[in-house]
Amino acid sequence: MILPYVIPILDRFSIASWNSSIRLSLNQGDARKALLIFRQMKQQHSHEHPNNFTFPLIAKACAKLSVIKLARIIHAHVVKTPHSSDIYVQTAMVDMYVKCSNLECGHQLFDEMPDKDICSWNAVVMGFAQMGDFDRVSLLFSRMRIDGILPDAVTIMGLTQLVSGMKDVRLLGSVHCFGTKIGLGYDVSVANTWISGYAKCDNLRSAEMVFNGIALDSLTVVSWNALISGCAYFEDSRKAMEVYNRMLRAGYKPDLSTVLNLLSSVAHPNCLYHGMLIHGHGVKTGCDSDITLLNTLISMYSKCGGISSARYIFDCMNERSCVTWTVMIGGYSEKGDLDEALSMVFHAMDEEPDLVTVIHLISACGKVGALEVGKLIDNYTISNGLKSNVTVCNALLDMYAKCGSIGEAQKLFSTMNVKNIVSWTTMISGFALNGKFQASLDHFNRMLKMGFQPNHVTFIAILQACTHAGLLEMGLKFFNMMIKTYTINPGLDHYSCMIDLLGRRGKLKEALKFIQEMPLQPDAGIWAALLSACKIHHNLEIGEFAANQLFLLEPKAAAPYVEMANIYASARDWKGVADMRVEMKSKGVVKWPGQSVTVVDGKCCMFTVEDRCRWEGFRVFEILDSLVLQLKDEMDSFDLEEVML
Repeated sequence: MILPYVIPILDRFSIASWNSSIRLSLNQGDARKALLIFRQMKQQHSHEHPNNFTFPLIAKACAKLSVIKLARIIHAHVVKTPHSSDIYVQTAMVDMYVKCSNLECGHQLFDEMPDKDICSWNAVVMGFAQMGDFDRVSLLFSRMRIDGILPDAVTIMGLTQLVSGMKDVRLLGSVHCFGTKIGLGYDVSVANTWISGYAKCDNLRSAEMVFNGIALDSLTVVSWNALISGCAYFEDSRKAMEVYNRMLRAGYKPDLSTVLNLLSSVAHPNCLYHGMLIHGHGVKTGCDSDITLLNTLISMYSKCGGISSARYIFDCMNERSCVTWTVMIGGYSEKGDLDEALSMVFHAMDEEPDLVTVIHLISACGKVGALEVGKLIDNYTISNGLKSNVTVCNALLDMYAKCGSIGEAQKLFSTMNVKNIVSWTTMISGFALNGKFQASLDHFNRMLKMGFQPNHVTFIAILQACTHAGLLEMGLKFFNMMIKTYTINPGLDHYSCMIDLLGRRGKLKEALKFIQEMPLQPDAGIWAALLSACKIHHNLEIGEFAANQLFLLEPKAAAPYVEMANIYASARDWKGVADMRVEMKSKGVVKWPGQSVTVVDGKCCMFTVEDRCRWEGFRVFEILDSLVLQLKDEMDSFDLEEVML
């Protein structure tokens, strides 16, 4: 077969010229061409032997392609040459194996090296760091220090990425201190990694401190992007916009990454205006034709409730990738519009639904309770070989639990060959959701016995189980276990569970004290949990205090006004009820009726309490009324049995 790449004036090529051609291909991003040039050199010019500059270039090409078979072939070539003992070539081989996801081969080759420099150590340390293998990285780092090798910026960045992936802010602080001690605190690339690391560890304040510590003449667009990305991680669009405005005032020109990070910070309906502003800035910077930006815009508008705007962008796109379709289908799925999501999948999408699309559809079924459609998608995953994927199984577990079919979820869980912490957490949450609190606790204990490490989401699930079951002592035990045994810093969701748990048990003063002693700033969810408890236990004084906090945080939200009016009504304080209504009217606060969703003949139907006059609504309410009567009959018979006993 004739090679697709022809090198001119072959006879006159020296080894330096061959190396230059290989390097040029790599710089152009064509690793395959680099390897073909290498083969052409070997076949047509046997008198020209690769040197210690050729093999590192070829190793880099193999690493880019990540094909282990090619890596072994290149390594075999190296072994046959005098360059097999060259530290530069050996390091390149280690890096090649690591990037081809064969860490053990890379580590073995590294151990066999008689001499090692910082680049050799970094190649293997970075490989295990990217795999999240903390124990192996710790061992290598200790050996490195014993051998007298001083870590450099690459080492510190690798360690930072590792510990930030573990979300261990204390370890990250240790890496930060060590990096500063060895003189890398002024390296802007290292500082940028620390900014991102602290944000991933839920510590935006430390990320800002690192950013503010960078000298003004050393700041780069990457530094600003790292801080904006940190705000995006917290979905804090207001903060992200503030940083962006500071960036513009300082004279820095935003790039595509800036706009993408800003858009990622917008994830709530009340932030839609910010999203539209960022969209406008994206157009001004000339990024609006980039497909990645358009996909992110579709995602942003979908998350913010602007599904029609998302669809408009989708329809106007000249070129769509699989990601584009997946994001749009995901937008409909998040909204609970299963009909439109399925329509796009089976009538408009050019290709078969991929893994992510299927997961979106399963999630949508869980949101609207479409059990029958969910079962059809379950069958689709079996026939298309997707059910062996643990992520798909986890999505199905969640869907069955949310559809009230916890038995199906249990059955699937027991047949899964591979289970991860998400699988266990989903089942713990599913049992709690379906009122099987003891099963939820038993499952948590089984998980611990099998050696799985609970994460922050697992503890949210088990705390919610304790909350709904009213198990205060058990909830406190798990909360303390999370902090002391597993060194997980509680987030606002964990504190919200504890406030809810204390409130349901009537310990309102203790709940208020708990809030006041929190190391985090309480959000609307915390105060809403306390206000809801005050409504249950008719506590006017603490209820007023909680409501005032909510009025400050969410002045346009109707819920705190309604809750407070109910508390006043239970205390027969009719003036207080009237005051709440006047306050709502003066501030333009509107209470929108809640919507319910049901599936009729495979289609999702939404209705509110005002829909009785519609024909479809009348049919729905007719069934609901009969269910209420049936429930009352069952409750009456249950009470009679209790009396007879």
